Amino acid sequence: MEQKINGNTAGIRDVVLEQMKTLYDMDQSAGTFVSRELLEALCAFTGRINREISVYISRGGLIKDVSIGDDRTVSMPDMRLVRNMDRLCGVRCIHTHPNGSGYLSDVDLGTLNSMRLDAMCAIGVKEGQPTSFYAAFVGELMEGERKPLIYGPLRYDRLPQRGLLDAIIEADNRLKAPAVEVTESRPERAILVGIEGNEGYDSLQELEELAKTAGVEVIAKERQKKRAMDSATYIGSGKADELRLMSSATEADLFIFDDELSAIQIRNLEDILGTPVIDRTMLILDIFATRATSREGRLQVELAQLQYRLPRLLGTGVALSRQGAGVGMRGPGEKKLEIDRRRIRRRIFELKEELKEVEGQRSLRRTARKKTAAPLMALVGYTNAGKSTLLNALTNAAVLAEDKLFATLDPVVRQITLPQGTACVLSDTVGFINKLPTELIEAFRSTLEEVKDADLILHVIDSSCPHYEVQMRVVEEVLTSLGAGNTPRLEVYNKIDKPDALPAHRGNFVHISARTGEGLDTLLVRAEALLTAGQRTVELFVPYEQYQSMPALRLAGNILEETHEDTGTRLTLQLPEDKLWMVKDYLQP
Repeated sequence: MEQKINGNTAGIRDVVLEQMKTLYDMDQSAGTFVSRELLEALCAFTGRINREISVYISRGGLIKDVSIGDDRTVSMPDMRLVRNMDRLCGVRCIHTHPNGSGYLSDVDLGTLNSMRLDAMCAIGVKEGQPTSFYAAFVGELMEGERKPLIYGPLRYDRLPQRGLLDAIIEADNRLKAPAVEVTESRPERAILVGIEGNEGYDSLQELEELAKTAGVEVIAKERQKKRAMDSATYIGSGKADELRLMSSATEADLFIFDDELSAIQIRNLEDILGTPVIDRTMLILDIFATRATSREGRLQVELAQLQYRLPRLLGTGVALSRQGAGVGMRGPGEKKLEIDRRRIRRRIFELKEELKEVEGQRSLRRTARKKTAAPLMALVGYTNAGKSTLLNALTNAAVLAEDKLFATLDPVVRQITLPQGTACVLSDTVGFINKLPTELIEAFRSTLEEVKDADLILHVIDSSCPHYEVQMRVVEEVLTSLGAGNTPRLEVYNKIDKPDALPAHRGNFVHISARTGEGLDTLLVRAEALLTAGQRTVELFVPYEQYQSMPALRLAGNILEETHEDTGTRLTLQLPEDKLWMVKDYLQP
């Protein structure tokens, strides 16, 4: 194996690097954890270059790797060790801290656990001289996490060599010991990453709610202060290096980025971070995949996933090569990219054909509903605003309603009778969210057609959210893109029972609590007034000899009451004023 100095060697003279190669010759004898000579040599070189130096030592005492870090951070080189969760990797790491203290950092301890090192040790260096020495070993499993066992501070010239070697065997035995009744697997641990922008609200907080909905444990959130995304790494290479250290310190399984990433960005980030990376779009698609229950919903989600995946196959490393459990599932990798692309294009075509059939069935139901002349009210709003709870309160629909983002996806349509007898149809649609993937809007377009055809939109707003105005703007933008920007609407400020609810101060609105029922009567009265604006309610009598005109009358308006008498049918009909001419022959004085 070539003996070379790895890591951050920029700016170091070749003659110093050649001298440092002598560290490889300082193999440790049996019964020696780390010799005094090796520690003094490491400290002397650290004093010369003012950078961290680390060495990896095998159980046989051989020096396997020598690497250089920098003067601010601890950087552990990737030796491509085989990490088995049930045993140690057989290599211990000894490294220097140029700041004078050998105290082990969170990054050190995180690397110890994640790489399953035999030991992680640090020695402080001050003006080229060794100070305190610390050693850490994999410890007991407590509350699902390994708590490291730390020895120190120790004097470098009086190390308990045999005791430290025995500690490695004890750590190995702790890993081999049978686990104590594991009831469920640990959720994936994620670090959220975003760029400070001008959205007007905490976008990372919303991303955290999305992650929780997907069953991910959020362990940290990081924001980068940049005016624009970096085309190569989204956050810049310097910030990416910081995140790599944070990943080691926290033992993160996953990074979730708050914006949609390109294939190049995902590949570059995973190369730097050494940890799987997904973006906001992949996370939302993952949630949709678990929430869709109807055949149409599952087809729409699969189509959106494939449309997102197709342009990201080319050139990606492990970015879209996931297969198995977890957020951002792994797939076939890069070896058969052309085959993958053909298969995906073929599957996209098949899905679109299947969705055409489903869309045709939905269109028939929509046409049949229009023949009844019953007006359509559509519930729209930001995800988790309370649309499903409101639908349940108004119609007893028994739709799943949870305090989670995208709790329900599949549309629900129910009949409802308003206070003055107006029969109408109430439709619930999928919730909207900021940065909603365009693939989802396209895939769900046939479902969202319900909104475009609505006679009245009930815009449900979470009044307890301090950023509800931003959420309203997002919903309005999506409605405009669907061609429903000019549809009459009533703004329904929900959750007024919460202490932090904010009252509306403009627009056509009502205040309600779908959970307690407060304000629902007012909502129905206001909705009916808007639906019947510009309409007239008339009394008609249609003799039986003219009964052939009844189908046309039913199409002309909404029948509120119908009774059959000896000589004909008496109707109470609600219809637009511009259609009064159609019924003038049957008007009752």
